[in-house]
Amino acid sequence: MSADLPFFATAPRGVEPLLAAELAALGAAPVREGRGGVSFGGPLETAYRVCLWSRTASRVLRLLARVPAADADALYAGVLDLPWEDHLDPDGTLAVDFVAAGRSAIRHTQFGAQRVKDAVCDRLRERCGRRPSVDRAAPDLRINVHASGETADVALDLSGESLHRRGYREDGALAPLKENLAAALLLKAGWPAIVEAGGALLDPMCGSGTFVIEAALIAADRAPGLLRPDWGFFGWRGHDAGLWRLLVLEARERAAAGLAKPLPALVGSDHEARAIRAALTNAGQAEIAKLVHFERRELAGAVPPKGAPGLVIVNPPYGERLGELEALADTYAALGDVLKARFGGWQAAVFTGNPDLGKRMGLRAGKVHAFYNGPIECRLLRFEVTPEQHVDREAVDRRRAGQAIERALAAGADALVNRVQKNLKTLGKWARREGIDCWRVYDADIPEYALAIDLYGEHAHVQEYEAPKSIDPDKAQARLEQALTVLPQALGLPRERIALKVRRRQRGLEQYEKQAERREYLEVREGEARLWVNLHDYLDTGLFLDHRLTRARVAALARGRDFLNLFAYTGTATVQAALAGARSTTSVDLSATYLDWAQANLELNGLTGPEHRFERADCLAWLERARGRWGVIFLDPPTFSNSKRMDGTLDVQRDHVPLIRAAAALLEDDGVLVFSNNHRRFRLDTDALAALGLAAEDISAQTIPKDFERNPRIHRCWLIRPARG
Repeated sequence: MSADLPFFATAPRGVEPLLAAELAALGAAPVREGRGGVSFGGPLETAYRVCLWSRTASRVLRLLARVPAADADALYAGVLDLPWEDHLDPDGTLAVDFVAAGRSAIRHTQFGAQRVKDAVCDRLRERCGRRPSVDRAAPDLRINVHASGETADVALDLSGESLHRRGYREDGALAPLKENLAAALLLKAGWPAIVEAGGALLDPMCGSGTFVIEAALIAADRAPGLLRPDWGFFGWRGHDAGLWRLLVLEARERAAAGLAKPLPALVGSDHEARAIRAALTNAGQAEIAKLVHFERRELAGAVPPKGAPGLVIVNPPYGERLGELEALADTYAALGDVLKARFGGWQAAVFTGNPDLGKRMGLRAGKVHAFYNGPIECRLLRFEVTPEQHVDREAVDRRRAGQAIERALAAGADALVNRVQKNLKTLGKWARREGIDCWRVYDADIPEYALAIDLYGEHAHVQEYEAPKSIDPDKAQARLEQALTVLPQALGLPRERIALKVRRRQRGLEQYEKQAERREYLEVREGEARLWVNLHDYLDTGLFLDHRLTRARVAALARGRDFLNLFAYTGTATVQAALAGARSTTSVDLSATYLDWAQANLELNGLTGPEHRFERADCLAWLERARGRWGVIFLDPPTFSNSKRMDGTLDVQRDHVPLIRAAAALLEDDGVLVFSNNHRRFRLDTDALAALGLAAEDISAQTIPKDFERNPRIHRCWLIRPARG
């Protein structure tokens, strides 16, 4: 029997106790848990078994020595003294992984790796007359060095690639969990005992199938390393090929026996067809396709597989921003509802980076375990799905909401509440007097809460201005969370009537691109006009509130005249002009979506008929070929556009003169062009316009509504007419 050797197996943080138990079961002794892994002893056979059979380890290292590493020269000397000729053929290849931890005297990992490589190569040249070369991708020998303080542990990496790479994954982009972490979570959730009792398994958000496949490998007693084509020890001179072949043969025999025995149902479902395709491919690659079942199914439609109650295990998305967290809260609530309705007597395990979301499930977690998914600290929440564990979610939500409001107010959000309520009182009187039900109640009045809050009847639309780079993003996120916590109270609206968006600098027609797919349209009023708005699906709602007075001015001018709306968007100016008595209207825009929206707005007001035309076109190209004359033209171009559907680009500062010239050429002799834009630094070239025989009257101040007085440069507006001789 070969002598015992020292080894170290690495693992994700939190997995160390599971790995230690696994190593002991595989015959390793002694076994000692450490941070990020477990040290163990045993003959080479034990290390081979760990490589082949460990479901939770990331790497298996053969420890060689601890060498001095007070500086790079000491490290070089210590590595040079090691008998590398016993481990690596001088004509072979090597790679060095160098990690500096704690108070390591060598902080530059690339330099540390270089000195280790130099020492190995110099030793082999000295002893053998030849030296190996470097191959970082697939070396014959991978050397691992862990430096801490004034010493460094030097080891051989017997794994090669990380052990989580089982050899079956086809589409890693769909796998937020590494295979060894998924296996560890299954072990912690008690899956081996559930299998013994005949219990089934379901992952209702399976993605590419990692949980289900790892559960099948455990149930079928299949070694997780059996499919791997290559190992780090294949190029090691100490490798015992005969011993390895015997161990692989034994693993294959056990796998064949596992496939032959009856197993419980192992089911994965997901709402994405792409995920199911990947899961099916991965199951085939893992050679367990006959043991598992994958299907496309919405979470709300999840049903228990046939057989005895078993384990539901799921890894929902974690979410990063508040808007995502709110959507995920509904997902967790739906998961809890499904479990309580259909999975009585089952066990459930939910792995999450946001444990608070687990409280939305309406189930009391019996056990909670800490694990790390990469750098993210997560929790495995374990539930017994029984009536005794049901929780009154609404009561919990009310209590938690009250506590969250208290925390937000104490952190400074009371100033936001006071300002919003003050504005509601003062501006609200003005809005009611003017008959306005869509207006801006708050516009970054307090710099720490950089939000724009607009009311649309009994709903609110909240936009977060993107924080400058000088602001700590964590602080900005905390302020946003505080604001969203207190706004229902401040506005007197339920949370579900408040829509949140993040406004960032947009390019081209990005402001028109979809942000969501809710397709919820709300009817609002602006004077006599009835208009459709969408508070969720697009960055803008379909109604620019700052143009309220501009639309009124356009409507007054258009009475009894032919009206042309360029860059018409959702046609709100067209509606106002038509209601004011325009003889005809023509609306031009490049987006079919927004032209349909414009037509719907007109139909909502009973404005139908051939006198209302809609032209889908690039406005610049349309102006070049347009025929006809209009009494009033409204020209409100974007600041910049580079849509794929138009030729070239539009820059309003650069291109406004030729754009105005082309539009003004379509005016009747006594016609007027209303030109507006939202470029904060825009300068109208009056000299160039004068040279074209056009006179411009700046009416910007007259078109800024009372609710936008804090931000008077939100848009600029001019009346442009042919100059009178």
